[in-house]
Formats: sequence, structure tokens, C-alpha cells
Amino acid sequence: MSASSHSYEYNPQDVGESFHDNEQSLRKDDGTKVNVKITDSVVESSYSLELDDLESAEAIEKNPFADPSTADYYAKLYDDAGYESRKAYDPNFYWSKNEEKKLVWKLDFRCGLVACIMFASLQIDRGNLAQAVADNMLSDLGMTTDDYNTGNQLFYVCFLVTEIPSQLISKRLGPDRFIPLQMVLWSIVSMCQATMNSKGGFFATRCLIGMLEGGFIADLVLWLSYFYNSKELTIRLSWFWTTLSVVQICTALLAFAILRMRGIGGLEGWKWLFLIEGAITFLIGVSSFYWMVPSAVQTRNWMHPKGWFNEREEKIVVNRVLRDDPSKGDMHNRQTLTPKMIWRALSDYDLWPIYAVGLLLYIPNDTIQSYLTLNLKQLHFSRFDVQLLTIPPYVLQIVFLLMITWFSEYVQERCFVCIISPVWATIFMGLIRWWKGSMHDVWGTYALVMLMYAQPYVHAICVSWVSRNSNSIRTRAISSAMYNMFVQLGSICANQVYRQDDMPYYHRGNMQLFCISLGAIPLFLLTKFYYVTRNKKKLKIWSNMSKEEQVEYINTTTDQGNKRLDFLFDH
Repeated sequence: MSASSHSYEYNPQDVGESFHDNEQSLRKDDGTKVNVKITDSVVESSYSLELDDLESAEAIEKNPFADPSTADYYAKLYDDAGYESRKAYDPNFYWSKNEEKKLVWKLDFRCGLVACIMFASLQIDRGNLAQAVADNMLSDLGMTTDDYNTGNQLFYVCFLVTEIPSQLISKRLGPDRFIPLQMVLWSIVSMCQATMNSKGGFFATRCLIGMLEGGFIADLVLWLSYFYNSKELTIRLSWFWTTLSVVQICTALLAFAILRMRGIGGLEGWKWLFLIEGAITFLIGVSSFYWMVPSAVQTRNWMHPKGWFNEREEKIVVNRVLRDDPSKGDMHNRQTLTPKMIWRALSDYDLWPIYAVGLLLYIPNDTIQSYLTLNLKQLHFSRFDVQLLTIPPYVLQIVFLLMITWFSEYVQERCFVCIISPVWATIFMGLIRWWKGSMHDVWGTYALVMLMYAQPYVHAICVSWVSRNSNSIRTRAISSAMYNMFVQLGSICANQVYRQDDMPYYHRGNMQLFCISLGAIPLFLLTKFYYVTRNKKKLKIWSNMSKEEQVEYINTTTDQGNKRLDFLFDH
């Protein structure tokens, strides 16, 4: 392809018409370079952009701030909010595809990878209980499986009730301060589990860990939203839950070795497990004080004297995020949420369909996960083989998670893609419920349980979906916590499905899980119908407005967040 140069005048007011004509001629010429001269009544500047298939030209056309009245409206909004990145906001700033690609790589190293490591810390300390019970922890503490259920339930209740308080503290202190503090504190409690010698100690530590871990995921999602656009965030969140499965594989292998330490120092193997893995997460928590920064324009401090980005990179990070979602600048990152803001976010009925999905969808998988090692022991596998047999379903879950998340973004569809998950669960829960070889065909039973646990996990899609449909920092901060609260409510239910009097086949429990999986299918269809209907109503009102009325609406409306007519719901 031969390089050629094009020069044209671009007036933001004419973005929808004159630029479109220029775009067509540029496409025919197969040019790889364009000189863009941006002019308005106040500013005149010139940029030379290297292009791949006119990626940057398309970005210019899609710039939501191209209309000067819209740009002015958001400039005032960001000023009034005290938005920390206001100085980097520039409606007439453009960059090349190659610049953006290199910067995203840097973000993935600085933010994406770090978030995955921190998420691993969460999973290590809340997931190692499943390995501990494979080492006779229940009998050592004089507990039954119903006591085990109660302990898990207490964990999720405490996790749930601290979700919103955690978000409020995080919003005031900043995720970069609060998240590392959370990690250090829960790691200390996790190590203290090695001192448990009774059922009461088990319940107490479960409560404390749940309280300290509550809000962590929503806090981390909020922090990542400062650096990534909505499409990128979904993919990075899929890395989260890929990390979860990877951690489960690694901790299963680690437990295989640690549990053999039973008797060393007079401690049981499960006590060594809590001590060693708690120490690992403690180190990650301390390191997180160094890894995290407040925002893209606040990366320079005594630990990072040179900062993460130069001035141009800061502007690219900020403007690419704002052009994807202008609402991300409507609050300062250290601004406290007022009671009125909290109530408005909690009462946002347009997000409740996704909350309902979070409540129902994961109950079957959570039940299987909590009892995976115990059920494998009931199939008469040794406690060491049990750890190894948990690895294949984790591997399958990683593959399906990445595939379904990528596919959702590729086709830009949420509901119809996510419905694959309950359909899968319904099929395999039905097979498990009516399987005749529950105990005598151990490998057949293991295969069914493994495939059920490998259910395509759409949690990353749903977390990002809530964030997209919030359309404000205020609502996003609370809605992420609310969604996770409903997920935890589902987990509380999941930990009461398998009961002592239903052992060893759990026919009653499996029937309940089958019905729940089946019920999630129409729930997704109703969610799709709701958002399509809401968008049609908004579009009808908006299309009946003149251009002048639309501009006046943007500048004067009291509608906020996702209630604005110029915002459409993702589905």
C-alpha cells in the first residue's frame, strides 16, 4: 500500500456531514496518513495522524463532543463536579490507532495484570476452605456439613451487608488506598484461621473475612473503569474470573503439597494451608499500595516519581474513556456519596433486571462449587486425588469464560449470549438429577459434575453490563455493589440447597437446582424485552424533537444518568 497525505478542514459543527464526505474519498485513496486541521471560533490546531484503515478518522466522526454545545455542556459538568482529570479533557484532541494500541498494552500491564493479581488474593483466601474440608477439617472441629453450610452462609451475609458501606468508604478514600487496606486486613484474619479449634471459631473467622472482603470486587471494577472503555472493561473482567479458575488450579496443586504437612509442628494440614496462603495474600496486599494510583492524571508520587504516563498519554487515556462514556467525569474520584445520591442509585429500577439475573443465575454453580471436594470424597476418592480431580473443570471453565465473553463483545449482544449459561446448566443439572449411576459409576458421576461446573460463566459480561447501563459515576459505584449483593444473596441460597438429610444423592437439592436453572432462561428473555421496550420509548421521544430542542434538552434537562433521553440501554 502506497502512503499518501490528505489535508482537509474539519469543523466540529459539520461532523455529521462534511467530514462524512471527506471520509468516503479517503477510503477510496487507500491512504495511510491524514493531516487533520481542527478549527473553531476559539482554537486552531493541527495534528498529523498515522492511520490504519482510517481508525482515527472514524474516531473523529464518533466523537460525542464534536458538537460545540455538547462539548461546552460536559466541560461545565466536569468543572462543577471537580473532576480530577478535567485538565486533560479536550474535545479537539486526537491520536492515532498505533498510539492507542501501545497505551492499552501499558494499561494492561499497569492495571489489568495488577487487578488480576489482587483478585487472585481474594480467591485464595475465600476459596481455600474447599481444600481445607478435604483434609478432615470438619471432623477435627467437630462439625457437620450443615455447620459447614452455616459458616458459608455467614460469610456471604457479612460479605453482602458490607458491600455498600465498603463502596462509600472506597469512594471517599479512593480505591487505591482502601483496596490494599482491605487485602492486608483479611489476610491477617485468614492466617488466624490456623488457631481455630471449635465451631465458634470457624463461624467468627468466616464472618470477619466476609466483612473485610465485602465491596472488594465493586471497588476494583470502579478503579478499572477510570482507565478502560466499556468494551475493554468487559474483556478485562473476563480476565478476573479466568484468574479465579487459574487460582483454583494452582491452589489445588498447592494444597496437594501443603496438606501432606499434617503433623509438622503439631499442626493439621488444613492449618498450614491457612497460614501459608494467608501469608501469600498479605504480601500481595502490601504490594498493592505501590501498584495502585488514584487516576490517569495522578500517577506521580514518591513511589512513582516519573509517573506512569507523559502528558500526551494522560490526555489519550482520559479522552478515550470520556468519549466512550461522558458520564465518567461527573464526580471527583474522592467525592463522598450523599444519602440522596445513594437513594437515587438504589432506586434505579432500570438496573433491577440485571440484579435479578445475578440473584438466580449462579445458584446451581455455587452449590456445586461449595460441595465439589466433599462430593468427590463421597465417591471414595482419596483426599489427595480430590485436589487433582478439581483441576479439569477449572480448565474448562477458563476456556468457556473467555470464549463467551469475547463472543458477546464481538456480536455486541448480552441477553441472547448469556442465555447459553442457564441452558447449559439446565441440561446438566437434569442429567445429574436423573442419573442412575450416582455412586456405583464414579467416573460417570464425576464427568457430569465436571461438565456442570464448567458452565459458561457470564459474570464478567453482567458486571460490565451493569456498569454500562448506569451512565453515571454515582450510580455505577452503587450499582456494582448492588449487583454483587444480589449475587451474594444467591450464594446464601446456594449454601442451603444440599442438606444433611438429603445425603448422599441430594435428589431434592438437585431437583431444586434444575428448576432454578430452568427459571433463569425466561428471565433473560424478559430482560431483553424490558430494555428493548425502554429504548423504543426513548427513541420515539428523541426523534420527535428538533435539532434545537435536542441541544436545549442536553443543556437544561434535569434527567440524570440512564434516565436521559440521549442514553440507550445496552442489552
